[in-house]
Amino acid sequence: MKLNNKNAEWFIPDGENIETALARTTHLAISAHQDDIEIMAYDGIVKCFGNDKKWFGAVVVTNGAGSARNGIYSDYTDEEMQKIRKVEQKKAAYVGEYSALALLDYTSAQVKSAGSREVIEELKAIIAQAGAEVIYTHNLADKHDTHLGVVTKVIHAIRELPKEQRPKKLFGCEVWRNLDWVLDSQKVVFDVAQHPNLSAALVGVFDSQIAGGKRYDLATSGRRLANATYAESHSVDQSDALSYAIDLTPLIEDDNMSIIEFITNYIRGFEEDVAAKLGKVLQP
Repeated sequence: MKLNNKNAEWFIPDGENIETALARTTHLAISAHQDDIEIMAYDGIVKCFGNDKKWFGAVVVTNGAGSARNGIYSDYTDEEMQKIRKVEQKKAAYVGEYSALALLDYTSAQVKSAGSREVIEELKAIIAQAGAEVIYTHNLADKHDTHLGVVTKVIHAIRELPKEQRPKKLFGCEVWRNLDWVLDSQKVVFDVAQHPNLSAALVGVFDSQIAGGKRYDLATSGRRLANATYAESHSVDQSDALSYAIDLTPLIEDDNMSIIEFITNYIRGFEEDVAAKLGKVLQP
């Protein structure tokens, strides 16, 4: 399967051909940037790791230009950083035994533009050929505009596919805003405590980000531990690491459902819950 952009590329860690690697994919993550996959979709990675019946695939939509940089990377140009981030993402794919990795090489401006049909069309082709049962992407309350560009284009791409080619589940995951505010009855909880060495290694390969000034390794493990510890106030911890998601599946089952209304209903639910709890303790 040929990709659109000149510098886009496939990476298949075990050397299988692209068509076979896509066809065997059961869990697929679609992210904006290199390292987002390992932060938000570890549930899929660990479910497939060492399992010959389940395979994890990854799609990184942007070229990774414009990232924060410091230390040895402080004088690197955007072009040099793009090359490094591609290498780092391939390292993660190898360590995590991914079935396939697609680096689509779009700019953030293209992803954020509502009129970028080429992004939607390419995502649609990859999703259709992979036929994954589960797709992980960004959540609709994420504060990063490029992340929002990706998740909305994923939804639009899936909506343009026949029903039989759509995933059974679509999850919007944590990166640039956590989801602990979502009501317990509505949040999807992933236990991601398995293989902590693998989890650390996957985020740890992105040295250009970590040594470059962003401690994503510590922040990711810290968030997962915090989720596990603060998940329940009246019982002992059931896990050492949890990650949260919102189930976006209703948006790909009903093509007419408003994306904005969908996520603002979650926010209103949070508002109503806070008001109700405060109301109880403020009553004389």
